[in-house]
Amino acid sequence: MSDFPFDIVCFDLDGTLLETHRDLGTAVNHALTLGGFATVPVESAKDLIGGGAKAMLKQAVDAQTKGDGALDRDAFKRLYKAMLAYYGEHYAVHTRPYPGVIETLDALEKRGVRLAVVTNKFQSFAGGVLSSLDLIDRFDCVIGGDSLGKGEDGEYRAKPLPDPILAAQERCGGGSLVYIGDSSYDRDAARAAKVLFIAACYGYCDLTAEQFGADALIQSMDELVPAIESF
Repeated sequence: MSDFPFDIVCFDLDGTLLETHRDLGTAVNHALTLGGFATVPVESAKDLIGGGAKAMLKQAVDAQTKGDGALDRDAFKRLYKAMLAYYGEHYAVHTRPYPGVIETLDALEKRGVRLAVVTNKFQSFAGGVLSSLDLIDRFDCVIGGDSLGKGEDGEYRAKPLPDPILAAQERCGGGSLVYIGDSSYDRDAARAAKVLFIAACYGYCDLTAEQFGADALIQSMDELVPAIESF
C-alpha cells in the first residue's frame, strides 16, 4: 500500500467515471425544443460534453444560428435555465458508471488511496448523480464547476483553471495527486495544477490520443490501476 505512487486519485466525472451523454443530450433537446430549434441526435451529445452545461447548449444553438445572427443573451439565458431545470429532474435516467469503474474504485480503496472528483458539472448535479448511483460515499471530496464561486472575470473558477484540482488536493489532506479525464479541459487543468494527467481515451474526447500529450493513456477503466502503478 505504501508503494502506491500517489496519495490521491482524482477523476473527472462525465466521460471518465460516468457515461452521461444520454441524459445530457435529452436535456439539451428539451431546451432546443422550447427555443424553436431542431433537436439533435442524443448520441451527438458526446461531442458537446467537456466545458459544462452552458457550453453544451451554446454549441448546439450556435450550430443552428450560423448566418442568422446569434441568439440574444436573454433568450439564451432562458433556454439555459430551462435546460438546467430539466436536467436537475432527469440526471440519472440513463446515466451509468463505465465498465470497470466499481472494480477500480474497490482496488484503489484497498490501496488506501484518497479519492476525489473534479468536474465542470454543477455541484448539486454531480452530488445528485453520484448519490443516485450509490457512489457518493466513495469519494473524500466532490468539487463541481460552481463549487469555488466566480473569479474577478465573473466566470466560475472551473476547469481549465487549476483551482478545482488544487482545492481537491487540499481537501483530501494534501500529498501527491494524479488526475484522470477525457477532455482538453481536464488536460489543461492538470497541467496548470502541475499534476500528472491520464487521458481516458474511451470517453467524450475532444482530442486524439496523440494530441492529449498525457502522461499515460487508458482505453478502459480496467487499465487505470496498472497505468498508475507504472509511474
